[in-house]
Amino acid sequence: MPALITRMGKRLRKLIERPGSAELTRYEALLPAIGDLEAELGELSDTELTERAGKLRLEAEFGDTQLVEICALGREAAKRALDERAFDVQLLGTMGLLTGHVVQMETGEGKTLAGALAAAGYALQGKRVHVTTVNDYLARRDAEWMKPVYDLLGVSVSWVDPTLTRDERREAYAREVTYGAVSEIGFDVLRDRLVTRVEDLVQPEPEVAIVDEADSVLVDEARVPLVMAGSVDHATADFEVANVVRRLRLGLHYETDSDGRNAWLTAAGASVVEKALGGIDLYDESGADRLAAVNVALHAHALLTRDVDYLVRDGKVQLINASRGRVAELQRWPDGLQAAVEAKEQVAATDRGEILDSITVQALMARYPQVAGMTGTAVAVAEQLREFYKLEVAVIPPNTPNIRTDEPDRIYASPSQKLRAIEAEIREVHETGRPILVGTQDVAESEELAEKLEKAGLPCVVLNARNDAEEAAIIAEAGKYGAVTVSTQMAGRGTDIRLGGADGKDRERVAELGGLHVIGTARYPSSRLDGQLRGRSGRQGDPGSAVFFASLNDELVLSNAPDVPEGIAADEETGRITDPAAQRQINHAQRVAEGVHLEIHRNTWRYTRLIEHQRAELLKHRDELLRTELAAEKLKEAAPKRYEELAEKLDADALVQVCREIMLFHLDELWSDHLAYLSDVRESIHLRAIARETPLDEFHRLAIPEFHKIVPTIEERSVKTFEEAEVGDDGIDLGAAGVRRPSSTWTYLVHDSPFDSDFEQTLKQVRSLIKRK
Repeated sequence: MPALITRMGKRLRKLIERPGSAELTRYEALLPAIGDLEAELGELSDTELTERAGKLRLEAEFGDTQLVEICALGREAAKRALDERAFDVQLLGTMGLLTGHVVQMETGEGKTLAGALAAAGYALQGKRVHVTTVNDYLARRDAEWMKPVYDLLGVSVSWVDPTLTRDERREAYAREVTYGAVSEIGFDVLRDRLVTRVEDLVQPEPEVAIVDEADSVLVDEARVPLVMAGSVDHATADFEVANVVRRLRLGLHYETDSDGRNAWLTAAGASVVEKALGGIDLYDESGADRLAAVNVALHAHALLTRDVDYLVRDGKVQLINASRGRVAELQRWPDGLQAAVEAKEQVAATDRGEILDSITVQALMARYPQVAGMTGTAVAVAEQLREFYKLEVAVIPPNTPNIRTDEPDRIYASPSQKLRAIEAEIREVHETGRPILVGTQDVAESEELAEKLEKAGLPCVVLNARNDAEEAAIIAEAGKYGAVTVSTQMAGRGTDIRLGGADGKDRERVAELGGLHVIGTARYPSSRLDGQLRGRSGRQGDPGSAVFFASLNDELVLSNAPDVPEGIAADEETGRITDPAAQRQINHAQRVAEGVHLEIHRNTWRYTRLIEHQRAELLKHRDELLRTELAAEKLKEAAPKRYEELAEKLDADALVQVCREIMLFHLDELWSDHLAYLSDVRESIHLRAIARETPLDEFHRLAIPEFHKIVPTIEERSVKTFEEAEVGDDGIDLGAAGVRRPSSTWTYLVHDSPFDSDFEQTLKQVRSLIKRK
């Protein structure tokens, strides 16, 4: 009978967890064999344990026998190095990762150790592993934390972050396991595509990627391509235009669309601007430049909000990555918009740049022959993981059943009434001594709420993009008796909240009170983000509770489902709404937002597939130029007289390198020009839809012939440079011939597009279609 109940339970679990839940029976069947090895391995010395792990490197295949061995060895190594004995569910996660799944493990269930054991397992198969995370802090923390385990298993490990030099990066990537933020690893790929000497490459060929917070990285981050830019010259901010635009009023001088993505001048606004700028005509050919400056300044003024989209810190505009709630280090908006925001905030303009290359998360992951991942919320995006990455989800049950209480949403008519209710809830719970974690939508909201709590005599600790460097210490203490912590986006914070604080001193006292109470100040645009916030409570069977407050005037509803049904009544005194129709409207708004984000992802992928194919072709040619003497052979054929002349003045290796640098420069320059051309095409492609042409087909029709011109043009320009470059006592002067590479590089935070684009029209149609359903 118990066996029958177990089988029925497994079937029920599979039914509940669909879509995308892989069968775990195979892995569960191996757990007894892993347990049987525990006593035997416990008798080995550290050296003997390392030697036994090393024997796995000699195995020709890696099947169930080897899965059992690495899990048993990993459990023993963790017990010795960390004083942590891996639970069976962690070993299920390890086996799921080693067989190429995205494993779903709840917050606090030990994903970090499961991922480390899987990375070691891949390394012991002779494969180079990159463990990608959502931020640099977690990359370093996890690599250092797990290093003693790797050491006992005889596996080398390191990490990359923005502080490392090129030589330090090369050394880090030379280890068998390298941790790094997905953006950092991606930008190293882009930087490697610009080198002119093989010895300057930092990344060897990739083999395995294990993606931490896989849904955030593979789904949320995938909407934002990684873009590398190089300095061209110093930008000039148009302070005159910024000062004029600052005085414009919404509804009178300009309008915005319901999505808050586009802004435009009214007739009255255009008249005011023209007069303020000296009586020019913005819509005459002579005013075209000023019109462009006005439009971008208006976008900065009307659509980008300080402390929501960016911070001003240390005299610089610093962008906030919305999906992480953190400052996006070394990132900018495309130049015109960046300069406009700098002018708006009256700070010095940064260098102007040109886009050198870009890569999507899909393309980055496609470089790895094997990909696996782990997260607490994978099932919700199982179809996307299958569609874009061909990955299946394996749901790992918790070690201890979750007993957290998830309350229904508390809905209010207005944000102000909601805020008063949140303050009252915090006061009531705080008086009992229970720790409270409040999840807000952005920096501005977190600071506004913190200020109100302080005035109300409820001191709190704030975690947002201003102080994300201290995040580990703040989160670690969020479970202390009486603690109130206000945080922006919790996804990827990576630190467990232990009841009683980091030392667990008051654990029992806090547990008896009901554990950590989580409050969401609004529903997020994704149900996964809601789940990640809730998941901070109820860790490893702890007691806890979670509740979201919402309003029918929250940004989520206004942007995605503003047509609220009539007849929904609120309590006259509190503003609270108990009508089920209000909850349905909020759920509907969230589904619309999720649909829009999915369509953005699909459109990004549809357009970039062709670009990635073209890039792959050109990279093969670039790699041949980089690693062989092909450039010298081509220029010797095309300009034999000049080649012989230079051969008398330069040694053979130097001449080969000169030819290589010339051809690589023109290849990189033409690829950058091609990307700019494709960007222009995409910005105007939606006009093709008006002419009843398919925008994607039209994009392909224009992009393919242009690409085929690149290689012949590289050779043509290279011959011209080769023949015209001057040769002095110090050799050939490529700089004087125009072969100059950027003195610095940075990255752009592009999102889908700061302005109207080809698929923006599609998204508006998607929203309207979803609203009709």
